[in-house]
Amino acid sequence: MSKKNDWKKRDGVVYSTSSDFEFSYQQNEEAQTLPPQQQNLKVQLDKSMRAGKQVTLVTGFVGTGDDLDTLGKLLKSKCGVGGSVKDGEVIIQGDHRDKIVQILQKEGYKAKRVG
Repeated sequence: MSKKNDWKKRDGVVYSTSSDFEFSYQQNEEAQTLPPQQQNLKVQLDKSMRAGKQVTLVTGFVGTGDDLDTLGKLLKSKCGVGGSVKDGEVIIQGDHRDKIVQILQKEGYKAKRVG
């Protein structure tokens, strides 16, 4: 680690007078990806803060960001629409709840429609 930008990664400690003080950095470990049979995914429609546009949200995924990106890419290609993956959620443009639930169940996930 470079000494120059270490202060950006510190959480709360600004200065210590102890000469043998060593700051411990927290490592952000991602959760291991659960198998599809153990995932409890929720598929819901959302319009809030989206200028009136409807999007389908898939939430409840437990796993790494790469696996979530792969799932998002699969859903976008099967539905033939755009979307993104943010904050542990897959966002698909438009109302595709029924189709997404069918796709997820076909892939082996436990998915249910909420709302």
